[in-house]
This record gives sequence, C-alpha cells and structure tokens, in this order.
Amino acid sequence: MNTKKIMIFLLAVLLIVSIAYPQKFGRGKGRIRGYVIDEEKKPLEGALLVMVHEDKVTTFKTKSDKKGKWGFIGLGSGNFTIDITLEGYVQSTKLINVFQLSKNPTIQVILKKPEKMVAKDNLGPKLKEAEKLYKEKKYDDALVIYKEVLDKAPEIYQMVFKIADCLSGKGEIKKAVAMYEKGIKTAVEKKDITSAAQALGIIGGMFLKKNDLKTAGIYFKRSIEMNPKDEILAYNVAEINFNNMKTDEAIKYYEMAIKIKPTWGPPYKQNGYAYLNKGDMKNAVKMFKKFLEIDPNSQDAAIIKQVIQSLPK
Repeated sequence: MNTKKIMIFLLAVLLIVSIAYPQKFGRGKGRIRGYVIDEEKKPLEGALLVMVHEDKVTTFKTKSDKKGKWGFIGLGSGNFTIDITLEGYVQSTKLINVFQLSKNPTIQVILKKPEKMVAKDNLGPKLKEAEKLYKEKKYDDALVIYKEVLDKAPEIYQMVFKIADCLSGKGEIKKAVAMYEKGIKTAVEKKDITSAAQALGIIGGMFLKKNDLKTAGIYFKRSIEMNPKDEILAYNVAEINFNNMKTDEAIKYYEMAIKIKPTWGPPYKQNGYAYLNKGDMKNAVKMFKKFLEIDPNSQDAAIIKQVIQSLPK
C-alpha cells in the first residue's frame, strides 16, 4: 500500500470512528433498565433512582414499579452515577457506562436494611442537600453534611465513599484514597463486594489520570480480583484505560470481560477499536466480526461493517 493510499485509509477510519464515538452529551438515544430487590431477592416498589451524567448537570429520575423494575431512555453516552434510595433502606450507588448505539446491560440493585435505624433525625433531606451541593461542585459544603450523617448513623458506611468523592473532587488525592480504603474495608466486612470493587476501580482511575500507571494497575488488579465474575467491572476498567489512551491495558480488561461473559457484545466492539488503535488490523477485524455475530441487530452494526470494509485486505 503506497503512502497516498495509507493516508486515505487512515482518514476513512478516523471519520468512521468519529461517527462511532459521539461526544459524551448527557442526553441522546441510550436506554438502560434494571430492577431493585431486597436482600431476600424480593422486588421493591417505589425506590427513587436519580441518574446523573458525568457532566454533573444532566439528571434523570424514576421510581421502581411493583415488580421492582425501572428504566431510563434518552440517555447520552458516557459515565453515569445512579443513587437509589428507599425509606427504611440504606442508599446504594452504582457507577455505569452508557452507550447510545448498543444494548446496555441490565442493572441489578440490592437495597439493604441498616443494622440500626436512625430514629432521631430524618436524614433524607440532608442527603439530598449534600448531593445537590456535590453536583454543584461545592465539595466543602457537601463534606460537612456527609460527615454529620456519618457521625449520627455510622452504620450507613456508604457515606465514607461520599466523603471520599468530595475529597477527590477537591483534588486531595491522598486523603481521598485513605477514605476510599476505609470504606472498602467496611464494605468487605459487610460483604458488600460490589461497592468495594467499584471503589478500587475509582482509585485506579484517579491514579491513571495522574499518569501513575504502576499504582493504577495495582488498584485495577485488586478490583478485578475482588469481584472476578463481574463483567461490567472489567469492562469499565477497560473503558477507563481506553479513554486514557492506555491501549494495551484496555485490551487486557476487554478480553477479561469477554471471558467472563462471552455472549455480551460491547467488549468485542470496543476491543476492536483498541486493536485498531494499535494498528493490529487482523485482531480488530476478528473482534468486530465476533461483535456482529453476537449482536447483528445492534444499531452499531452498520458502522462496524463500514469499518471492516475500510480496512486493508
């Protein structure tokens, strides 16, 4: 292939990939669904789910129905935080990555009863105020409330993660990591492995942004080892690496997600783009074809076919 043809090929691929990766606006065509249950796997009706895009502005709200089911439509691409609250239960938080052009996994939420119910004060309004302040990046003000709630209700250990989020937002990384680790320890003691593993992944992402690949890798490894059967966790770790241009690490975790759940399409597609970034056309095509085999009716199918056709034979 001569130089001119190579340039034309690269321009074609860049154009297609730019179409495949729409900007991460909060609103779009994405859909996601899930269900809320208690520790005995009984559906919970009336749970409030507040979903906030990474832009910290775009917000979606809904409640679970009689079967515990819920759903959101009109979502943009990118990372979302979902806070799930229901009177009499401990608040839960989920971190998910949403795609507009492919099917997103069903999200299971398990709400737990606190070990001791706090009778003195109704903490709900305070938590809502703290969440509002956090979204407005008023981290110091949010910190005051989260610490107050934790003092009054230490059994609601999730507040430790909220405090860590605020410290991270302030750029106080060392303090944030110490607080995340404290929350992780408690979560493990409570057998809340999902929250603990997610927190480890968050810490890994923090160090990755600082270009500290060694430390980031340690935390990512810990997160996966703690919850090795969670394909979404492995996939999200891959996405963090891919978005930070750490292609080899991204491939490693995409393939881990594929191994955990080989019938799930998105990791194949994203892994194809990762191999494409490396210039490994053979493996890129292999991943793209596998994605089309698994999810031929995906809205991404037409774009992936264009990518395959544009690659040199």
